[in-house]
Amino acid sequence: PAASTSAPASMAPQRLPARPSIAVLPFNNMSGQAAEDYFADGITEDIITELSRFKDLVVTSRNSTFSYKDRSVKAQDVGRELNVRYILEGSVRKAGDRVRVNAQLIDAADGHHLWAERFDRRLEDVFAVQDELTRRIVATLVDRLSDSERRRARSEAPSSDPAAYDLVLKGRELWLRFNREDNL
Repeated sequence: PAASTSAPASMAPQRLPARPSIAVLPFNNMSGQAAEDYFADGITEDIITELSRFKDLVVTSRNSTFSYKDRSVKAQDVGRELNVRYILEGSVRKAGDRVRVNAQLIDAADGHHLWAERFDRRLEDVFAVQDELTRRIVATLVDRLSDSERRRARSEAPSSDPAAYDLVLKGRELWLRFNREDNL
């Protein structure tokens, strides 16, 4: 029998989900105290939970992303391994009654940053701080993902079916009228 020239199934490139997909890597505890890991892990879990509420977003599970905890990895490798388009990573530093959280949204295909933000807060109530940070990160992230997905969709070649492309253009025209009847 002839030897197979195709790559094994595990080596074949995976097709990305049709919807935007993201993996939230465990936020790094930069406080210098292992006892503070719970706070960084809590922020990571809260962001995963909040992102999972969006039906138009595919979010990698906590168990899958936490396998990267305390590992230095390239976004492109994570994107390929977890089959996602975007990576959210960050760090947490606590000092006295203050906390600083840095978050970065990365395009997994090329490793480029799409967005980054730093949050500085007082720690009067740990859960209130976690909730506020999570809400701000998620709101910004969802907005940035939408912008990025629109740009990606526009850059892809139009369908080879002229009738399908014509329907897309007609739909866009109706949508841009911004009224209920045309949007329906």
